[in-house]
Amino acid sequence: MSTPAPLDQEWQVFLAEPHIAVLSVASDDHRPPHTVPLFYHYQPNGNVTFFTGTQGRTARKTRLIERAGRVSLCVQKEDFPYKYVTVEGTLLKIDRPPTADQVVAIARRYMPDDDARAFTQGELDDPNSRIIVFTIRPDRWLTSSFGDDDTG
Repeated sequence: MSTPAPLDQEWQVFLAEPHIAVLSVASDDHRPPHTVPLFYHYQPNGNVTFFTGTQGRTARKTRLIERAGRVSLCVQKEDFPYKYVTVEGTLLKIDRPPTADQVVAIARRYMPDDDARAFTQGELDDPNSRIIVFTIRPDRWLTSSFGDDDTG
């Protein structure tokens, strides 16, 4: 497979902001794709990481991601001027269990640092924890913006 063109720096910065992502992965049993919101982490020119299986629950998406090996992740700006980035990517790595640093790196984007650390410690200390961190390599980017600052 050829290497995708790099995402423009402006879009990489947007993707690196703490938006809620919507993950979509091929489903099973002739059902439509499984689509769920989640927290994620991204740094420009890097891979995307996210976790599943919090609160001791086995997440359906975990099995589907492992089986499919590919996902789509969409991040959007919800106010005008609207824009979005969709990442189509390949599963590179599964960390089961993840390190505290991996989980904190994701969680602190969405909550204060103390809360992110408490959340992480609670998940990792729980003997029933099923938390998993997935690492996805971006293979293809789709972008669009609407409004005066149209860059897509």
